[in-house]
Formats: sequence, structure tokens, C-alpha cells
Amino acid sequence: MTVLGAVCLPQVPPERLPEVASAAEDSGLDEVWVWEDCFWAGSAVTAATLLARTERVRVGIGVMPVPLRNVALTAMEIAALARLYPGRVLPGFGHGVQDWMGQIGARVESPLTLLREQLTALRALLAGEKVTVTGRYVQLDQVALEWPPATPPPLVAAATGPKTLRLSGGIADATILTSRTDLAGLRAARRLVEEGRAAAGITGPARLIANLLTTTGPDAAARLAAAQQANSGSSPHLPEAGIAGDAPAIADAVRRWWDAGADTVILEPADTDPDPVGFIRFVGEQVRPLLA
Repeated sequence: MTVLGAVCLPQVPPERLPEVASAAEDSGLDEVWVWEDCFWAGSAVTAATLLARTERVRVGIGVMPVPLRNVALTAMEIAALARLYPGRVLPGFGHGVQDWMGQIGARVESPLTLLREQLTALRALLAGEKVTVTGRYVQLDQVALEWPPATPPPLVAAATGPKTLRLSGGIADATILTSRTDLAGLRAARRLVEEGRAAAGITGPARLIANLLTTTGPDAAARLAAAQQANSGSSPHLPEAGIAGDAPAIADAVRRWWDAGADTVILEPADTDPDPVGFIRFVGEQVRPLLA
């Protein structure tokens, strides 16, 4: 099943979340995704607000930085959301931006080990198990949730490098890719994720979720180029990893990403978008019907 979603940027003030919920729900959008960037609003509260004000839209968290969180607290929050809004919560987890993790004293020597330990323990906790583990980073002593969800939500892992992509394939239900990923990178990511699933003995296809940086309206191409330049960081934001244009052009790009192996395409506005809430409505009302 191919899915279309849109990002609610952390730059959207929390008091505007009711508008975001209405835009996503009324426009027919499949999914809306929130981020847990330092030091904006916490993702559990943000996701809960959107879920409480909608009836059918799925809400993804893309993603919670695992160095920032104790796995027991994360399990408590996700379990509560899954019980309140069954089938509509898509929690995602990742290494976190290392500079931010250092800024709060949470940077670890082996982010890969931490991600593996957290997701393994989290899956067991959400399944209602009593968990005892003494890991390098995760330590639990007979911990069990009092209110585990009847059906645990799928766990999503963010990945870029080959090691994390293979790890995600082996321990997560889906892998989310950054908006720096072009079509060639998407195809390569699918191969690596499937290698991880095969090594872990997991059968069935892997679910890939791709973020696609998107601009529309006046000066869309210039704003896309500026956003790509601003977001390049330590790795380049390839010009092909993004789309600027009207609804038909954006719909064509979504089809290309679907054809290349993405099961879900999340359209991500530039953080300078003049109307980030209107962007969500645009995706649902103008892009989505072209993909029906």
C-alpha cells in the first residue's frame, strides 16, 4: 500500500496544532508526521494533541532521539497513545543529531548499540513482557508496563548509513529516510534494509518511509535550492532530493519515489515556508487527488 503524508514542522507553534489537525483531517491526508527536534515541543504531547483532534489520520513521530530518552518512559508514553488511538500511532526512533546530544550531555560512544538496545527493550515492553536486561546503555530490572497496548504499534527506525540501515531492517517494522535521500539512495537503502531483514530471519517486505523536501508557490525553485543549501550540514543535500512546483509536478515526483521503492512518501516543507499549516492542506487537497 502506498501512502502520502506531510510533515508538521517543529517550527509550528504548539497553539497552532488544532489548525494542523483540521488541515490534515479535512483534506483527506493519510498521515501527518511530527518531529522531536531539540529544543522544540516534545513529540508525545504534539502527537497526542493531533490524535485527540482527529478521527482517522495516522500520526507519525519522525523521530524520537534515543539518547534523549529512557526506554521505560518512552514505552509508557507510546503505550498510552496506542491504547487511546489504536492503529493511528507510528512512533519513530533514531540516533539524534549528535551535536544536540552532546549539548545536553547525552552523546554516547556507540549510537548503533544504543538504538539496538532501546528498540529491542521497547518492543518487549510494548508486548506486555516483564523485561530484565543489562546492556551497555539500557538497564531494566523486572520492568513491565501496567497498561501495555492490546496491539503494539509498528516501530520505525531512522537510518542513513549502511550499518544503521541493516540494523533497522533487522529490528524495526519500518525505516524512515531523511530528505537528503535521492532516488538512487532510496534504492540502495532498500537493498540494505532487506539485507538486515534476511540476516535476522525476517520474511516479508520491508516498509520504507521517505521524506521529500517540497516547495510550491512563488519562487518555489529558489526556495528549494536555499533550503537544500541550508540543510546540507556535514553531508550534501543533493539537488535531486527534492521537488519544487505545482501539485501535478509534486504528484509526479511522489510517483517516482513510490516506483523507486518508497511505501510512504512524506512531503516536507522548507522551514521557511510562509504557511506550513497551509502546506499540509495543500498536500491533502491538491496533491493527494492526483495520486488516487
